[in-house]
Amino acid sequence: MSRPKPATFDKKKIVAENRRARFDYAIDTTYEAGIVLTGTEVKSLRFGEGSIAESYAEISDGGVWLVNSNIPEFSHGNRYNHEPKRPRKLLLHEREVNKLHGAVAREGMTLVPLMIYFNSQGRAKVELALAKGRKAHDKRDAIKEREWKREAGRLMRDRA
Repeated sequence: MSRPKPATFDKKKIVAENRRARFDYAIDTTYEAGIVLTGTEVKSLRFGEGSIAESYAEISDGGVWLVNSNIPEFSHGNRYNHEPKRPRKLLLHEREVNKLHGAVAREGMTLVPLMIYFNSQGRAKVELALAKGRKAHDKRDAIKEREWKREAGRLMRDRA
């Protein structure tokens, strides 16, 4: 009997994070996806190298692919090294893929990778978000709200 996935995934070591995504997109749902990697890619990630700043995910050929993520070549990889910016397949259940495909096709949502991390079993995972792009005025509202929360925290701290 399988247990349901926790609301926050069991992250042990965060390798790459897309912090800008939380500002540029209104995040709806997050998914934990496995990622198909070669040996030298895993080695590079374990050394803390890798970037998903300009990357995105797309649905094609019945699967989800991580596009434009950069995992640099491993220093001791010699001829077995990998292509740094190759598209990498993400591992999700078929019903999750269908749900994502429907949301992207109908509602104009985007698949944005938020972070790459190693879970407690040492497996590389990607936290994938189903998000909608924010307009400039929405971003200004987010900044205003964040600054107000910070100011309110300061006022509360000074009074106590």
